[in-house]
Amino acid sequence: MATTSDGSWLTTLMEWSVSLMDTVGPAGAGIAIAMENLFPPLPSEVILPMAGLAASRGSFTLFEALLWTTAGSVVGAFVLFGLGVAFGADRLRWIAARVPLLHPEDIDKTIGWFNRHGAKAVFFGRMIPIFRSLISIPAGVVRMAWWKFGLLTTAGSLIWNSIFVLSGYFLGEQWHVVERYADILQYVVIIVAVLAVGWFVVVRARGLWNARRGRGAADEPPAAA
Repeated sequence: MATTSDGSWLTTLMEWSVSLMDTVGPAGAGIAIAMENLFPPLPSEVILPMAGLAASRGSFTLFEALLWTTAGSVVGAFVLFGLGVAFGADRLRWIAARVPLLHPEDIDKTIGWFNRHGAKAVFFGRMIPIFRSLISIPAGVVRMAWWKFGLLTTAGSLIWNSIFVLSGYFLGEQWHVVERYADILQYVVIIVAVLAVGWFVVVRARGLWNARRGRGAADEPPAAA
């Protein structure tokens, strides 16, 4: 395969992915996707169609493309899962106690939510840009059973990977059609995340301000009769 270079980082990424696949075959696609899991800014929406395009040109089979990209996703996810296990809930509570506007209780509430909805979060999280990588860390923090995490991650990753690998396989050079919709989804996710963080900061800061005002009023001497 060959790509036309325009000097952009995206083209460089495409060329690197193509070179990796040309050198080590379908395993190169798996390595590229494992790296994408560890470094979320790397777009799987670009790497996966390249694997599908390589399969359509006979570099390897479609089955190999799906097998290796899914394996790469699972390996990358388990690395982050292990990071969550190593970090642990106690360290997160320690950090929360020292970060403005955060409390250790916030970590406990998050862990409680994840214990109730973790299976759905891992499965569907594998199909949400950015969060598809990050969701592995809290799963490790709560020490989800490794086999359960592996099954959910494999299932979610296979669905996500299949969409983009098949787009490259059947659409060929027109795979960008699917990428446009993926970009829209990513922008929506980023906007929602920013709004949620902004809402949290405003609410928590307002509560802190009101608490300080309440303490200040309580400390004032009573008015003279």
